[in-house]
Amino acid sequence: MDAAERLAAVAELSRREPAFAAVVERFGQPPAWDRVPGFPTLIHIMLEQQVSLVSALAAFNRLRLAVDPLTPEGFLRLDDAQLLAIGFSRQKARYGRALAAALLDGSLDLDALVTRTDDEVDAALFTIPGIGPWTATIYRLMALGRPDAWPVGDIALAQAVAELWNLPARPSQPELLTIAEAWRPHRAMAARLLWHHYLSTPRAPRSR
Repeated sequence: MDAAERLAAVAELSRREPAFAAVVERFGQPPAWDRVPGFPTLIHIMLEQQVSLVSALAAFNRLRLAVDPLTPEGFLRLDDAQLLAIGFSRQKARYGRALAAALLDGSLDLDALVTRTDDEVDAALFTIPGIGPWTATIYRLMALGRPDAWPVGDIALAQAVAELWNLPARPSQPELLTIAEAWRPHRAMAARLLWHHYLSTPRAPRSR
């Protein structure tokens, strides 16, 4: 999506939902949160699983200092102690190595995902241990720019919906899917607006 398409999507969502219009009025246009497709971005997203964005970014920055440029080959040269010092749990180290190995042996081609359908992208990414629906959807949203990507398992999205719509509790994943049906085909921009609210509202640090 280019800048004009983003603005049009925000305008359409704001027309449909006063809560989105209120987010824009209060905080301005949401950040794009775009990332370059490829191994570094996917590793970064894997680091963000179930941890705060701040701690994930700190670990990712340490990784980039340890491996420059950040390539699958360079990643695989890091031993367990180095990865632990960077901020990888043993489980995430295993997942990162599985991703790096798949890229090197050709069983996963991230460049090819650019032209694949959303379902095909997910199916390809799901072959890697540690990549589930949330990671795949975030990659489609941020790296591939898919306009209707909707990371339904994202806690911050659920919290933002609960706050903006004055719900008694966070909606469940099925409820969040149902709520977001009204935002097709702009659910990725809806997610950006919800993150914008969540991250711009003072609160204790927590994962997105």
